Amino acid sequence: MDIGDPGVSRGSRSAQADLRAALDVAAERVETEPEFALAEAERALRAVPGLPPALFVAAQALRRLGRPAEASARLALIPGGARRPAMVLWEQAQAASAAGLAEAAIDALEALTRVQPGVASGWFLLASELRKAGRAEDAWRADLSAVHAASRDPELLQAAAAIHDGKLDEAEALLRARAKRLPDDPVGTRMLGEVHWRRGDMAEALRLVERAVALAPGFDLARDFLVRLLLQVNRLPEALGHAEMLARSPVGGSAAKLVLASVLVRLGDQERARGIYEDLLKEQPDQPLLWQNLGHVLKTLGEQGEAIAAYRAAVERRPTLGEAWWSLANLKTVKLGAEDVAAMEAALAALAGEAGRDEDVFHLHFSLGKAYEDAGDAARAFAHYDKGNRLRRTLIRYDADLLSAEAGAAAATFSAPFIAAMGEGGCTAPDPIFIVGLPRSGSTLVEQILSSHSAIEGTMELSEMMTIAARLQSRVDEGEFADFAAMVRSLTAGDRLRLGEEYIEKTRVHRKTGRPRFTDKMPNNWQHVGLIKLILPNAKIVDARRHPMSCCFSGWKQHFARGQTFTYDLTEIGRYYRDYVRLMAHYDAAAPGAVHRVIYERMVADQEAETRALLAYLGLPFEESCLEFHRNTRAVRTASSEQVRRPIYTDAVEHWKAFAPWLGPLEEALGDVAVCYPEVPMGW
Repeated sequence: MDIGDPGVSRGSRSAQADLRAALDVAAERVETEPEFALAEAERALRAVPGLPPALFVAAQALRRLGRPAEASARLALIPGGARRPAMVLWEQAQAASAAGLAEAAIDALEALTRVQPGVASGWFLLASELRKAGRAEDAWRADLSAVHAASRDPELLQAAAAIHDGKLDEAEALLRARAKRLPDDPVGTRMLGEVHWRRGDMAEALRLVERAVALAPGFDLARDFLVRLLLQVNRLPEALGHAEMLARSPVGGSAAKLVLASVLVRLGDQERARGIYEDLLKEQPDQPLLWQNLGHVLKTLGEQGEAIAAYRAAVERRPTLGEAWWSLANLKTVKLGAEDVAAMEAALAALAGEAGRDEDVFHLHFSLGKAYEDAGDAARAFAHYDKGNRLRRTLIRYDADLLSAEAGAAAATFSAPFIAAMGEGGCTAPDPIFIVGLPRSGSTLVEQILSSHSAIEGTMELSEMMTIAARLQSRVDEGEFADFAAMVRSLTAGDRLRLGEEYIEKTRVHRKTGRPRFTDKMPNNWQHVGLIKLILPNAKIVDARRHPMSCCFSGWKQHFARGQTFTYDLTEIGRYYRDYVRLMAHYDAAAPGAVHRVIYERMVADQEAETRALLAYLGLPFEESCLEFHRNTRAVRTASSEQVRRPIYTDAVEHWKAFAPWLGPLEEALGDVAVCYPEVPMGW
């Protein structure tokens, strides 16, 4: 320990050597035997008052004995001030921090970080002390400096390389070993969270990343990751809180504002998201992705003219931006002209052979399909739709056999005797109206009609029921139960009540008005009708159904932003429709009247009669406003957002027939379901 010991010259060389040896032993044992170390340091100080090495060891021992104020006082006696060695400054900072002497700790840490800017722990402790002193922005910057310093830590770099290479066990071993030595290390904690996220363990990933953010509130990268994790598990209010915090970062910039905008969009606050995009475009008018995002929000708000202008601004700035072209084409009331077709064909040619651009390529194929379809060239339209679907299918995972098995398991489980035996239970709230079926089945029309009623609020496609169902299914997948039926039978009345209340509580964030009922238009919830009736017995379920050839073809030529992975192959979407009809027919027999069916073709032929029947099922009085749904200005996020802003039209009922020569695989997969529609095959 070379701190400087000017007073040791008194006495003999052997006495000096004995004193130094004793202090060296004390320093080695200070962690495990602080009382012994303190006694040795005091003995040395009696021999040589003011001896720096002895003052240092005494301070170390006093802090470990829970006497940090005394430790800080001893360290203050070591000469040199801010020029003292780093080890003294670090000990001074820790002692002052433990003693609640924030300013003294800050002085020591500021001196330390000037001497050793590459040591993350000094910056993190400085951030903590600055936060205690009310210097929030300085604290935030100190946390950011700590993260920057940690980016050069060899141990963390080794763990990062292992994560990148998919060697998660190796990365975890490195990070666990580090955590034993440094349990409060924010960067290591966040990285361990990433390991668990990559393994699919969301609960542990969230716990660790939340802890990293708690340890270092200015750790922007960790908070950004936390927002994304919270979005994945649909904890939207918490995601918003963290996104708001991130947007206040002194170095957050446009990236943090974009994260906030994405959360606002998920929450349905389109107007505020619009404001963020417009503000960013004032600063960065040549950013195509900003124009594209603004277009999405404007489309949802029904500002079609402005949405078109935004999408065109995006493709003008980046002609190969496939999603912007598709967003423009996907405005059902817009037709792309010859110049647009030429620009998209040129974009495809420019992207030929370019790695990593598959998303742009398949979006361009879908867009060209729509353009040629609008021009009446069914053959070329189908060719582009087919290319787009084939490419998209290579990029996703979907197992049609598994879906069929799950639908079959649900039918086998929720038999009429089983439903009767389960008896009463669940949350009795009558609030939810589930609109189920397939995409492109007329479900948005049904939702728009219902949301025009004074008692019903239209929300969006909510994922909460699917999240609950997936969590229950995971208990089967992990071996807790032998099969789906055993898991469902295990649900007690209390379990059903708790799950129903969870759904009501977690969907509350999407309800912006005081209306007593609300719609959940997640179409895939047809798979969970039995579960819905178990946990929400008073919920209403509306099955929106459209001719299978029309519905499936419309879904196949529609690229969905996320989910609906069954739609990119004609055979698979046909099988999916067949599984859906079979399971819904089962519920019609096992629980008559539990589900109300709306046949699209009947709705467009006689809207008033169908609307009256629908409202009667819901126990609500008829209101004329439901017939004028197109005047409803609510935000609509689905592919039919422009169509439902017009009165009912019949153009799309048999549109699929122009493509009939190429739809053999779909017709074969549907089988007698297509022939019997709107009835179901005998024996189902």
